[in-house]
Amino acid sequence: MGFFQVGFVSVYLSDSLLSGFVTGASFTILTSQAKYLLGIDIPRSSGIGSLITTWINIFKNIHKTNFCDLITSFLCFLVLIPTKELNEHFKSRLKAPLPVELVVIVAATLASHFGKLRETYGSSVAGHIPTGFLPPRPPDWNLIPNVALDAVPIAVIGFAITVSLSEMFAKKHGYSVKANQEMYAIGFCNIIPSFFHCFTTSAALAKTLVKESTGCRTQMSGMITSLVILLVLLVIAPLFYSLQKCVLAVITIVNLRGALRKFKDLPKMWHLSRVDTVIWLVTMAASALISTEIGLLVGVCFSMLCVIFRTQRPEAPLLGWVAESETYESLSAYKNLQTKPGIVVFRFEAPLYYINKECFKSTLYKQTGVNPLWVKAAKKKAVKRMLRDKEVDSGGNQTSVSVDFVSEPLGFHTIVIDCCAVQFLDTAGIRTLKEVCKDYRDIGVQVLLAQCNPSVRSSLIRGEFFQEGEDPLLFHSVHQAVDFALGAQGHNGTSASKN
Repeated sequence: MGFFQVGFVSVYLSDSLLSGFVTGASFTILTSQAKYLLGIDIPRSSGIGSLITTWINIFKNIHKTNFCDLITSFLCFLVLIPTKELNEHFKSRLKAPLPVELVVIVAATLASHFGKLRETYGSSVAGHIPTGFLPPRPPDWNLIPNVALDAVPIAVIGFAITVSLSEMFAKKHGYSVKANQEMYAIGFCNIIPSFFHCFTTSAALAKTLVKESTGCRTQMSGMITSLVILLVLLVIAPLFYSLQKCVLAVITIVNLRGALRKFKDLPKMWHLSRVDTVIWLVTMAASALISTEIGLLVGVCFSMLCVIFRTQRPEAPLLGWVAESETYESLSAYKNLQTKPGIVVFRFEAPLYYINKECFKSTLYKQTGVNPLWVKAAKKKAVKRMLRDKEVDSGGNQTSVSVDFVSEPLGFHTIVIDCCAVQFLDTAGIRTLKEVCKDYRDIGVQVLLAQCNPSVRSSLIRGEFFQEGEDPLLFHSVHQAVDFALGAQGHNGTSASKN
């Protein structure tokens, strides 16, 4: 993926999506650690609905709670939460954060060892941790056909999770993330360790939150972490035999509080953007209740559907003229705007393509108050009715009079379409513009296009929007189009709008 430079997929991970994903994944991590807080032994759940299954098993076995683990968890919370809050409150004055997690681990290990908590109270401890390394060997290539199909989604999801966490903390601490560089890093982190019996590697939410909360900022923290793990694997591992698992669970849960605090931002997010809030809630719920992998996929798909929905039903106001200027703004958004007699200015605030082409036509007809298809149909019916009811002595003259009789004034002679917000056109969009121009031309209304970007102009030319030998009536501004229409019709002056 890094070789083919497909890091652009990270642009589909919006801020609200990433925040919802991290919060939902935090619930999954909290759930996985809850059994250690109570000291109960339940089967590990994984896959779809693992959060619900785990909590059901916890409540079924809650009567088996180990009170030694429960009390230890409570004491660790009492120490960790206030200290972490003090670290955050006085971080500008402290040269380095207080290593409260390390102190708690050392103290809990000593208390468990000398208090014989495992032997006396049946407390769950880390137990034997093997030391040393297995000898390196090449991967078993015979397994490739069995894991190839699963490897693709694992790679995509691993990359998405890594980039999502990177983007979240990059925004928080003021640096940028290069998605393709992250792909190369993940690739090398999985290729080289594959010769040393290692698991598939990607970003770990719990570990990332723990390191960020302890003040880690640079790659030096990774170097120190590696050295500590190396020291543990070779020498120190047996010393943690008596460490209670509930202590590690408390440390993990306490460091999740930053992600869980995102709920406090919901009222502000709802006030700013309801769509982003819904994306956050959907992604969070899917990540927590279904699974983190599927939750991320659901969030991406839902956010893309929201974008499509926004372009399917965009804003499309009529515009009015700001006096003593060349500016045109929405009549529904601003007051004291003026309109030119006989001219309607319409702006479509989205790309014009197959999804919203019908919305474009229906909105234009509604805003102008004239559906050209209905006008033409009404004329034909009226002419037929008059020809049927009256005797025609000289067909040509009488028919001409009849047509003039049924032709009612429309109130405008020109429609100017402001295309400044139309980023692109597809074949359906070009065809729609052709139909609209032809239908209005048939009832005596001219349609002009203004402020088309180069891409839209090129699409119109390639799509043969203009008839052969006809000068393209494209204008750089709405004001130029309006002046052209006034000059062509010989009208002057303005009339105040009702807004």
